[in-house]
Formats: sequence, structure tokens, C-alpha cells
Amino acid sequence: MSTMNDTAVHANQGQADAVVQATRALSIASLLGLIVLGLAWELVLAPTGNRTLVLKVVPLLFPLVGLLKHRMYTHRWVSLLVWIYFTEGVVRATTDPYPSWVLALVEVLLCLVLFTASAVHVRWRLKQARARGLATETA
Repeated sequence: MSTMNDTAVHANQGQADAVVQATRALSIASLLGLIVLGLAWELVLAPTGNRTLVLKVVPLLFPLVGLLKHRMYTHRWVSLLVWIYFTEGVVRATTDPYPSWVLALVEVLLCLVLFTASAVHVRWRLKQARARGLATETA
């Protein structure tokens, strides 16, 4: 019976509803936005020192693969990772001069979008899984 449930889950995976698709797209877009912002910020727009802060973008590359592969586990842990970047954005928004503080506010906004989209995505995917489980048990 377990293999039948697994098969049903894999068959229905491609038929995610509009909320799941929208939150996945928002998660990917905001993560890409954070990557582009981090690179542009530290290399071109408001570089600091010898530009080694650009390395802060590297950890953001790891969840990108999981989000593109539609892995729910990645949505779970990226919603925790994003708080590091949120904290950096808040600190730099309150301490850095212009234009860096504006870029920091954009970072904060992107972090909030990423967290919200990932949290809603996980909630809806779990809801769908429970609904599929109930449907197979009653059949």
C-alpha cells in the first residue's frame, strides 16, 4: 500500500495547483534577486573594501538547485537561511551610507518575499499530500 501511495504522489507531483506554482516561482525569483543584488552590490553599486563581501552570495547558490528541482525540503531550510541575509539587510540599512542603505532595504524586501513564499509553498504542499493520503485511504 505504501508503494501505491508513493506512485500516486509522484503522478500528482506534476499537477500542482496554482498556489504551489506561484509560490515556487516567487521563491526562485526572490532567491535569484538576492544573488543578483549581492553580486551587483558588492562588485559595482556600492563595493566595500577589497570586494570580498561578494562571497556572501555563495551560500545562496546551494538552495537554487533544490528550488529548481521542486524539492520541498529545500523550501524548508532556505526559509531559515534567509534570516541571515535579512539581518544583514537590517543592520546595513540602519548603518551604511547612501546608496548602500537603499540596497539593504531591497535585500530585506527580497528576504521577506522569499521567506513568505517558501513557507506558503511548504504549507500547501503538505496540505496536498494530506488530501491525497485521505483520498487513497477512502478509496
